[in-house]
Amino acid sequence: MPGPIWHAGGMVPRLLAARLAEALADTPVVLLHGPRQSGKSTLAQQLVAEGRLQRYVTLDDLAPRRAALSDPEAFVAGLGGAVAVDEAQLAPELFRAIKASVDRDRRPGRFLLTGSADLPLLPTIAESLAGRVERFTLWPLAEAELRQSEGVLLDGLFDGQPPLVESEFQRADYLEFAIRGGFPEPLQRAPARRARWYGAYLETLIERDVRQLANLQGRLELPRLLAAYADRVGGLLNYADLGRDLEMERVTVKRYLDVLELAFLVLRLPPWHRNVSKQLRKASKALLVDTGLLANLLGVGQPASSAAERRAGALLENYAILEVLKLLAASPMAARPYHFRTADGAEVDLVLERPGGTLIGLEVKAAGAVQARDFRGLRSLQDAAGESFRAGYLLHTGRHSVAFGPGLWALPLSAVWAGAQ
Repeated sequence: MPGPIWHAGGMVPRLLAARLAEALADTPVVLLHGPRQSGKSTLAQQLVAEGRLQRYVTLDDLAPRRAALSDPEAFVAGLGGAVAVDEAQLAPELFRAIKASVDRDRRPGRFLLTGSADLPLLPTIAESLAGRVERFTLWPLAEAELRQSEGVLLDGLFDGQPPLVESEFQRADYLEFAIRGGFPEPLQRAPARRARWYGAYLETLIERDVRQLANLQGRLELPRLLAAYADRVGGLLNYADLGRDLEMERVTVKRYLDVLELAFLVLRLPPWHRNVSKQLRKASKALLVDTGLLANLLGVGQPASSAAERRAGALLENYAILEVLKLLAASPMAARPYHFRTADGAEVDLVLERPGGTLIGLEVKAAGAVQARDFRGLRSLQDAAGESFRAGYLLHTGRHSVAFGPGLWALPLSAVWAGAQ
């Protein structure tokens, strides 16, 4: 089967690039954050090369970081015209100086700030730049980007008009895609060499980024927690159970996971419920930001292995959800992601709800054969949402697209990236 298209000689075009260009045309500050090594620096440098920005400065370099820390106002004044400031979280006081500068001069496109942390949520950053900034998240490469496709049109999913594709892929292909993940650098390595990259990636993140973000002392606890969390991916988070398994306090587990989420390592999908108070009492679903990283933590190296078969459900569920979230991040559509689960165990892996309350559900099935009973969770969501429910989609590893009643469809997983080719 065809593998992903990887251009070793140049950058894979990012779906988010057009939206960044639009924001720079009418907004003084644009914030681009996401996991370290997801391609933020490359994308920022591309915008400079295209003439949308004039300069690129990275605070990973010691000299500019020292200047930004010692005198943020002078550093900002010396930047001149439109500039990309990479890894801006390394100089938190810079945000206050940028706010003052923008309040004096509100021309659009003055600053593109990138960061390997969820910058507005960091306790060290006192200035939110509210009303002056537009935020974007750059995830690791989407399958649609690797294959130079626009990906599925989310508007079409909300309109009940999915891409009715006949897939060329099988379950083993999807497992291969999930195991190799989407980080650009390991994609250029032989499969046997990727584990080394992921090991170094996690070590660097924990030693540098995570401990800088929150001044944590849990150098030894964090890898253990991350491994235990990976073992629970696809399930509901129970902080007390995690704490008992690791002999850690529940509050410590929660605090450490908060920091790992700030650093774009873990992703906790909140529950959907019409009753907000009930929603707050329900558990989040555990996900990781990349399935290559997940496979490495689970010890899955080859798609045709017993380890891959045991973990297929979690790997493919995490993979499919992240593929949709990557397309959502690059789309002008505003929608919030959730999961859905009832007391009797009916569940939907991903719910996308638009600001007006309309929603769709996407359920992931690791098998290729689909039956009516596989739509139990989507039908429960349909009943719970009532008129707000627009459509439900079961993403599977088989070849065919099939309608299963009004507003319910079974689609090959590849429809996510092949739909708008």
